[in-house]
Amino acid sequence: MDPISTARYGLMAASRRFEASAVNIATMGVEGEPEVDLAKETVGMIEAKTAFSANLSVIRFAQDMWDSLLQLQSR
Repeated sequence: MDPISTARYGLMAASRRFEASAVNIATMGVEGEPEVDLAKETVGMIEAKTAFSANLSVIRFAQDMWDSLLQLQSR
């Protein structure tokens, strides 16, 4: 299993969740649109931000591991 691919998928999923919440908030109060729970959407955006940061940390860690491996091989 490739951690970078998994983290990339997680980044995309978090981005989609954040965007969906942002769209829901932006259309809040528009006639004909369903009711929007502002607290729920805000929590969703915070969760998406945290997931994005966590997946980004995985990518950074994997990159550091590759860099360390390359340094060992060059010795």
